[in-house]
Amino acid sequence: MNNILHQLTEAGVSIWLDDLNRNRIQSGNLQDLIDNYYVRGVTTNPSIFSSAIGTGSAFYSEQIADCAAQGLNAEQTIRLLTTDDVRAACDVFEPIYQQTLGVDGRVSIEVDPRLARDTAGTIESARDLWQLVDRPNLFIKIPATREGLPAITQVISEGMSVNVTLIFSVERYAEVIDAYLSGLELAHSNGHDLSAIQSVASFFISRVDTSVDALLRAQGSERSLAIQGQTAVANARLAWQTYVESIESQRWKDLQGAQRQRPLWASTGVKDPAYPDTRYVLDLVAPGCVNTMPEKTLIAVADHGVFMGDTMSGMASSSTNIVAELSELGIDLPSILVDLETDGVEKFAQSWNELISTVDTALRTTLS
Repeated sequence: MNNILHQLTEAGVSIWLDDLNRNRIQSGNLQDLIDNYYVRGVTTNPSIFSSAIGTGSAFYSEQIADCAAQGLNAEQTIRLLTTDDVRAACDVFEPIYQQTLGVDGRVSIEVDPRLARDTAGTIESARDLWQLVDRPNLFIKIPATREGLPAITQVISEGMSVNVTLIFSVERYAEVIDAYLSGLELAHSNGHDLSAIQSVASFFISRVDTSVDALLRAQGSERSLAIQGQTAVANARLAWQTYVESIESQRWKDLQGAQRQRPLWASTGVKDPAYPDTRYVLDLVAPGCVNTMPEKTLIAVADHGVFMGDTMSGMASSSTNIVAELSELGIDLPSILVDLETDGVEKFAQSWNELISTVDTALRTTLS
């Protein structure tokens, strides 16, 4: 068993894989990652499914042919392909789900990304996916857009478990916490068992540094270059402080039996080769968080990661200083984070449309 991954797990970090495809499930690769790499959950998104189905057609061809014979269109076919994969992954993780009393062993599936600005449509899509997958260790992923927030509250109030995704700013994260607590309060009023409802809040990391660093390099001053690569971690550490404050609040304490909405660090693959490829894992260690990483990052951490203990607690002041320094340099971080949310929504919708086109072509080819 890998020592660094064991240390991270013992420190309270749940290691999740940010990838899923049918080959991983059927070949035993996913089980191997559970057994030997401490993987405790899986996240998916439209880009992951687009890659899985678009490049892994051999594993989906028989089911696509069946769908074509039934006269299903591309969107109906995609719904079956993706929910079948997620259901199968939920079954692989079921022992972890049982061992951790429902905290881990989770698999996420996202609502149609084209509904990110549609509250009612998001709620309906979440209900449909929850019923179709029909597994207690499922997470429904809902983007943290302005329109997504009331959908989160409603879905939680109905007893579903939610992975809130595409969070970039601490301010929006605070709104996500409020949406979760409001959902729990309504769920309690509706007679649901709060202990059965789980949630994570996916706070995105690497894209923040990519955007900010480009502006810092463009300035080119000694002062601006000195804080390259520090914004994303500082932003996440301030989010962690917000989380800590939320679970110390009286509002949270009044929700007896409820499960904490754990912060989940997403987009943790390092994009700039100048930085250590383990940065967004080892610099984001705190008890009770999740880190979902691509396999490349997972292997890098296992191979040469150096455990540094808790790297989040007590870092709010220094992180605030970094954000203040950006402001003094004329870097409008709040505006950048809004743009990243908008861009994230658009990219996921684009990936979904590309997947529809790929599957539509496969269906028509099967029938020709």
